[in-house]
Amino acid sequence: MFKIGDSVKVKPNIKDPDFDIIIENWQGRITEIDEKENLITIEWDSITLENMSDSIIEKSEEDGYEWEKMTLSGSELEITQPRDTQKDVNKKFKQLKKPYAYRRLGEPGKRISVILKNIDPEDEGQILDAWSEHLEKTLKFPFDVRVAESYIENSPIRYNDKLKVLNIFAVDDLYGVIVKVRKAKKIYHYPLCDLEVCDKKASNFQSVKDYVVWFANR
Repeated sequence: MFKIGDSVKVKPNIKDPDFDIIIENWQGRITEIDEKENLITIEWDSITLENMSDSIIEKSEEDGYEWEKMTLSGSELEITQPRDTQKDVNKKFKQLKKPYAYRRLGEPGKRISVILKNIDPEDEGQILDAWSEHLEKTLKFPFDVRVAESYIENSPIRYNDKLKVLNIFAVDDLYGVIVKVRKAKKIYHYPLCDLEVCDKKASNFQSVKDYVVWFANR
C-alpha cells in the first residue's frame, strides 16, 4: 500500500514511542519501508517541524535521537496530500537545528551553544573566529598547561610536557586555535585542542576544556 516518497499522516490517538505524547496528524514523507516488520520511517514535513516543541528538539539532541524523522507501524499511518516541498523541509530543518547543534555534548554543549549562538554549525571558519574572540576575552594569560595529545611529527613538544601559554597566535583551518607557548626558554606555536590547563580549579580550565570538547566533536 505504501511506497517511498508517499506523504502520510499519523492517525488519531497515536503516541510518540520516545516521549509518550500524542502525535495525531503529524505529517511527512516516507523514506524507508520494512515490509517484513511493517515499519515505516517518515521524514516530517516543514509544517510538522515548525510546530514541534522546543523541548522535544532539545531533549532529542541531548539524547542523540533523530527528531526530524520517526519510525512507526504502517497501521498507525494513512496516505495524505503533501503540504510542502523537500526544499521547504531542508530549509526548516537547518533553521531549527542551529540553536541545538551542540546539545548532544551535555553540559559543555550548553555552554558551547551560547558561545556559538546564531553561527551556522557548518561554517567552521566563522566558528573558529568566534572561539578565538571568546578565548581572547575569557582566558587569563599566561597560564600553565600540559600536552594531552601529541601527534605532530618531529615536534620538540612531547606528550605530557609542561608549557606556558603566552597568548593566542592564530587560527588555522586544520589545527584550529593556535597558541604561543614557552617550553623552558624556547617559544613555539601549538594547537590549543591538544592542551589541558594544569590548574583544574582555575577559570581557564573550563574555557579551554569546552573548546577541546567542541574541536573533538566538530
